[in-house]
Amino acid sequence: MDRGTRGGRTSPILRDFPDAFESERLLIRAPRPGDGAAVQEAIQESLAELLAWMPWAHEPQSVDASEAFARQAQADFLARRDLPLFLFRRDDGMFVGGSGLHGFDWSVPSFGIGYWVRTGMAGQGFATEAAARIADFAFDELAAERVEIWCDAKNERSAAVATRAGFSFEARLQRNRRNTSGKVTDSLCFVRLARAAVA
Repeated sequence: MDRGTRGGRTSPILRDFPDAFESERLLIRAPRPGDGAAVQEAIQESLAELLAWMPWAHEPQSVDASEAFARQAQADFLARRDLPLFLFRRDDGMFVGGSGLHGFDWSVPSFGIGYWVRTGMAGQGFATEAAARIADFAFDELAAERVEIWCDAKNERSAAVATRAGFSFEARLQRNRRNTSGKVTDSLCFVRLARAAVA
């Protein structure tokens, strides 16, 4: 058996695919050393909104913490443990927000998309554009069979992004999670599936 396979499947760390790609207005790429300052600026600008939905926003915030995250995220991307992605505006390089493919199962393959956009750029369609393009990347480059978006049932803006990005509502899981305030709440699942092969 080849050293990169297990049970006939290629080990994820040996999978080659781009670490950067573009949409109409965005450069979407894996985190890199040096990204921390831009990320932290966006977090500080958006902290009030992030605290409502993102558990990580409740952790201590600093440029060093964001830089450490960017470096660890790059390592995770290279090891295929997680596929975090940063969003930058193509015309001027401004950091727009974060996204990525998470919670995946390479044996299917299936992936989940998360996203956030800085407050000053909210309402301009960047999250929708990113989610749609990242899903296309998963299907085209990673041979995904299924891509999901999960959100708190009360997060109407996130649910709207999923719908606009071409995802279909699949399920509501009742009382299956705790929100950032520690209260039990419901989750919504939206999904896009690979186009069925033509016989």
